Amino acid sequence: CGGRGNGALSNFIEAAKMLGISVEVVAVADAFENSAKGVANRYQVHHSRAHHGFSAYKEVANSDAEVVLMATPPSFRPLHFEACVQAGKHCFIEKPVAVDPVGARQVIATGELARQKGLTVVAGTQRRHTKGYLEMIAKLQSGAIGEIVGGSVSWNMGILWMAERKPGMSNADFLAKNWLNFTELSGDHIVEQHVHQLDVTNWVMGRMPKSFIGFGGCARRAITGGNQFDFFSVDMDYGDGIHIHSQCRQINGCYNRVSESFRGTKGHTSGTRVMGEDVRTEAIGVMHDSGMIQEHVDLLRSIRGKGEPLNRSREVADATMCAIGGRIAAYTGKLVRWVDLTENTNSAFYNLSLAPSALDFEKGEVAMPDESPAVPGAEKAWKVRA
Repeated sequence: CGGRGNGALSNFIEAAKMLGISVEVVAVADAFENSAKGVANRYQVHHSRAHHGFSAYKEVANSDAEVVLMATPPSFRPLHFEACVQAGKHCFIEKPVAVDPVGARQVIATGELARQKGLTVVAGTQRRHTKGYLEMIAKLQSGAIGEIVGGSVSWNMGILWMAERKPGMSNADFLAKNWLNFTELSGDHIVEQHVHQLDVTNWVMGRMPKSFIGFGGCARRAITGGNQFDFFSVDMDYGDGIHIHSQCRQINGCYNRVSESFRGTKGHTSGTRVMGEDVRTEAIGVMHDSGMIQEHVDLLRSIRGKGEPLNRSREVADATMCAIGGRIAAYTGKLVRWVDLTENTNSAFYNLSLAPSALDFEKGEVAMPDESPAVPGAEKAWKVRA
């Protein structure tokens, strides 16, 4: 019931109105009582169905809701998603969907269960629902720039926000309020924010990268709190000599750029613009210019449709895993292979699970994470934070 949750609910209701579908908010949940009751009041939900606390998601999963919108901090997503799919709910899952390899693989498994149950799953990777990106992909798939040979994706901007710790606030409550600035809850900004560009990259490439080599650092964030890096630079090797450069930064007062560009044998792209051969593609039809609303249009259409339900869980989990791989490479200074995250059980990274976990919050007070940044090459330092 925070900012993104309120936004997602507003987007969902707007999409329903466009489709002429009547919807009712039947239950809400948040770690904090005032947040839950605030949304309940806004949508005329009785306070008996405004649940709070770190176990409140169970009440929503067990309600008579048909659709659940999940916009809690990313570290909670694997647990909440599994509970809702087990309960037979159609799901909107905000990106990213995990903060570590274990969580990303859990989302993949839950997404497969959703597929078996015939449930719709739409993710907050709104570029996949935005007309400009859909048109670009259609042109690339029709050969407008030939074979992809390289590219660069970036999300460079200032810091977003930091929550102040108030007197008497527990560690659990503070971390839930200030989740954006702790890797254990957000995954770091390469995961929480830059996942959008990495999803586009996988979409364009049509496959996952084979490995990651990267670096990053903490120049200013150590002064303001949290334990994340200020910047990342990661080389993603997609095989066949194709490398995509991933860069992201959150430092105030610097030049900003949020963009994707890809080079092909017959042309290139800049954002959603395609400079290459003229190709014929089918018209892309969307009901809304905003991908954040169109994704809910597509969610509702899928639920009401008679064909194969839309299921974006694997795509967003793969993009999340890419971001996690880039983060681990930068934090550790090591080469991280895709198989080390997804298949190789002997890898030091395969069973990496950050703490405190979502379940730890349900058990009561949690320990504060180490606020010193990761130190590449120093094994003891990165094993806690990778």
